[in-house]
Amino acid sequence: MVKWAQFLAIWGRTVKPKPDPASKRWQNKLFDDEGPALLDFIDRKHPLVRMADSMQWELFETHWSALHSGAGGRMASSGRQVAGLLMLKHMEALSDERLMEVWITNPYYQYFCGETHFQHRPPVDPTSMTKWRNRLGEEGMEWLLTTVVESATRSGFVERSSFAHVSADSTVMEKHIAHPTDSALLEKMRCKLVDFMREHDLSIRQSYSRKGPRLAQQIGRHAHARQFKRMRRLLRKQRTWVGRLQRELERQLESLAPVARERAEELIRLAKRLIEQGKNPQTKNKLYSLHEQAVDCISKGKARKRYEFGTKVGIVCTQKEQFVVGMRSYPGNPYDGHTLDDLLQQAETITAIPVKTVAVDLGYRGRHGTQARVIHRGRKLSKREKQRLRRRSALEAIIGHMKMDGLLERCHLKGTRGDAVHAILCGIGHNLRQMRAWWMRRLFALWIQWLEQLILPQGVAQTAIAA
Repeated sequence: MVKWAQFLAIWGRTVKPKPDPASKRWQNKLFDDEGPALLDFIDRKHPLVRMADSMQWELFETHWSALHSGAGGRMASSGRQVAGLLMLKHMEALSDERLMEVWITNPYYQYFCGETHFQHRPPVDPTSMTKWRNRLGEEGMEWLLTTVVESATRSGFVERSSFAHVSADSTVMEKHIAHPTDSALLEKMRCKLVDFMREHDLSIRQSYSRKGPRLAQQIGRHAHARQFKRMRRLLRKQRTWVGRLQRELERQLESLAPVARERAEELIRLAKRLIEQGKNPQTKNKLYSLHEQAVDCISKGKARKRYEFGTKVGIVCTQKEQFVVGMRSYPGNPYDGHTLDDLLQQAETITAIPVKTVAVDLGYRGRHGTQARVIHRGRKLSKREKQRLRRRSALEAIIGHMKMDGLLERCHLKGTRGDAVHAILCGIGHNLRQMRAWWMRRLFALWIQWLEQLILPQGVAQTAIAA
């Protein structure tokens, strides 16, 4: 039994990552019986191949290796595979499951992730992506963004001088929650209290399992018919039912085990919070979702959508190429001007170049600790600064592309930690889409140049014959 317990403890750990297959491409080539190599049948001029060759994967692999133990256990995935899968997911706006389905059919995806031969099985289970994101955290995603920035500068897509002149703006990244209404939240809270009490064999005098769903439906009908007095009367009844169940659970706390008691206290706290915000609609500490308690209600002045439920995200990109060099989530809906210093500090850490000028909108007015020149309307500007301010409006279109072509429109990750990770990955995906389009333009220009060289000698020969 002791040996078996020791084996399970060792197996549960993950040691240093596996070596990258691409780094050993030319080793033991004579004894390689895995079939043809990917480089033997893929187009080496493909944008993904060019991008993979220009990446400095060792920057991320160093950080990835530092997160694992050197003790015994099964080996972790290689840093290039982890980084490649995360990049491809947000570049193509795919879910974790869909990414694995596409990966086994696309040799360019496999080459981008460091494979040397065509694979017929997914590299990992889709649930491993969640574990990687949790292990990397916000700091690991900043390392990944640094890798993409270094690749862009090495390939010539971005000039290093561009990092000194940036634009900044904020947007709302909505969370994956239903539209919050008082009746729906109270009904979910009633169901959670009843399920918990039945799971732990606690006494329930009345569960309202038959009346609860019918009452929630009736509240929705009254709201649709604009019968608000009747709606509020039923909402009071609904709050009374939840309060009864909450107090009944509170009276039986002593009979629960310590772990179950913590869960019960959390449910009681949520129930009290829901009841209080129903009685006092002006309270600031509102609960909009039971499974995502850090969601904020943000109003951006949009005619089509008055309120958005999610978290605020700040974005910093270069003015010339619109290349994202900083992206961070800010729970609590802070004032935009209070986030500028933190955003610029992140951009300077990633690019290693101090920011000289930053163009912003009027939402960033105020005192800032940064040494950069903050450009916005309402102050005296030079001709060059006016040009930079006009250039800032391009960031609005970039945000729209990240929401439509990327995954910034809705965050499916859990909690504020998931918001921070998802925001940076959306910026990485936007950068990769831009780099892919840039490589396509370069290849098209080379093709046109080759055609001109091919046609030009024929034209010269025809001119000589005519002469």
